[in-house]
Amino acid sequence: MSATDIAKSVDVDLDLVQEQAASVAEELIAAAKMKEGQILVVGCSSSEIAAHTIGCYSSKEVGEAVFNALYKVTRKHGLYLAAQCCEHLNRAIIIEEEAALKYGLEMVNVKPQLKAGGSFSTAAWNGFASPCAVERIQAHAGIDIGDTLIGMHLRPVAVPVRTEVRSIGSAHVVCARTRLKYIGGERAAYQAQK
Repeated sequence: MSATDIAKSVDVDLDLVQEQAASVAEELIAAAKMKEGQILVVGCSSSEIAAHTIGCYSSKEVGEAVFNALYKVTRKHGLYLAAQCCEHLNRAIIIEEEAALKYGLEMVNVKPQLKAGGSFSTAAWNGFASPCAVERIQAHAGIDIGDTLIGMHLRPVAVPVRTEVRSIGSAHVVCARTRLKYIGGERAAYQAQK
């Protein structure tokens, strides 16, 4: 079954998927008080969005719909979008080369595809001006669409953010922002979190 047939067979409303993804991103960016140049990492299962088991029914169209919505929002806010690959690529990250250079990230040689990397990371590879892959990052905030486990790519300390939109298509959505670690002890004084 092709990705188009899958999208049609479960009646995935791609316009609604884009609307939901953009809404979640806008809400998270505001809640996290993200600043220009920071990184938003996203893990996305197009299978889960289309009401299938994660990793079983990748959909090029669904991956592109989510990527297009999130890329538009992150660019508007001057943020870098980081796309997490699936487990077949050890959850590597696809990001703009400019971001990798800015953050001193070691690039690796891999190119995602529909069944090895996933539809979202493939859409990112095809949509970024100058894409590259890195094995790990420490993003400032993240969106997990379909329980893809993005925690390994967030800075410590991650704080859950509850958004109005709790799912994209049929996929469960979890968001997180990060904050600075508190260090010291009972005599320490802390600045207000930004």
